[in-house]
Amino acid sequence: MSTTPALKYVIHEGNGPFLGLLHGFLSSGRQWMLNVEALGEVCRPVTIDMWGHGDSPAPEDLNLYSPRAYVAQLERIRQALNAEQWFLCGYSLGAGITIRYALEFPQRIIAHGLTNSNSAFASNELVEEWRASSLESATRIKEGGLQAIERIPVHPKFARRLPEPVYDALLEDSAKLSPLGIANTLLRTNVDVSTRALVDSNTRPALLSFGKHEERFSHAKDWALANMPLLTMVELNAGHAVNMEDAEGFNRAWIAFIKTHLSG
Repeated sequence: MSTTPALKYVIHEGNGPFLGLLHGFLSSGRQWMLNVEALGEVCRPVTIDMWGHGDSPAPEDLNLYSPRAYVAQLERIRQALNAEQWFLCGYSLGAGITIRYALEFPQRIIAHGLTNSNSAFASNELVEEWRASSLESATRIKEGGLQAIERIPVHPKFARRLPEPVYDALLEDSAKLSPLGIANTLLRTNVDVSTRALVDSNTRPALLSFGKHEERFSHAKDWALANMPLLTMVELNAGHAVNMEDAEGFNRAWIAFIKTHLSG
C-alpha cells in the first residue's frame, strides 16, 4: 500500500504558537540555526525541508512540487502540530509558498513574513525566461548529478558572507541534495511560485525582512510594498541570506513582530 510522501520537519524548543520556517533553493532547515533559539522566546520554531533538500524525500511525481501541493503539505504539518493557527516565514523560494498558504488559509495564519524573494514577486516576463530554460537545466542536473548541482551559482559553496557554522552546516547538507528533487523543483516549483498576481488579496499582517545589500531585489521590494496589503518592512544589514548574515537583526525584528500580533 503506497502512502503520500511527506515533508520532513523539526520542532524546536520554545514558548507560544508555532512558527513554520521554510528555506530556499539548495538550502535546508539548518539555515535557521542562528535563529531558532532566540525565536523560542516567543514561539516554537518548526524548520521544514523542501522536497529533495535536507532530510525530505524527492518524489518522482512532478505534481507534488507545485506550489499548491506544497501549500497542502504545510497544512498537513499544521494539522499534525494540532495548531489552530500559526506563524509562517518563507525565505527566497520558500516565500512564494508561505505567501500562497497565507492567501489560501488566512484563518490559519496569525501573521506571516518573508525575506528577499525575487521568485515570489517575479514578473510574467521573468517567469517565462525561467520556463524556457527549465527543461534544459533540469536535464543537465539529472544527467550530471551532484556535480551539476555544485555548478549552480546559488550553491552554498559559493556563499562568502555566511557565518562559519551556517556555511559548514549547509555545505554538509548539500551532499544530501537530490538531483531528481532539484530538477523537479526547477521544472515545477520555480516556474509557478510567483505570487505577483495574487498578493493584492492578502488579509493577514506580513513582515518583509529586507536585506539591503541585495540590489537586484530592490525593485521587487518596492513593488511588494506598493501592492501587498498589510505588508511592513524592516531593513537589515544583509544581502540575500538575510536571517543568516544578520541573525541578530532578524531575530529582534521577528520577536517584536510576533509579540505585536500575539497581543492583537
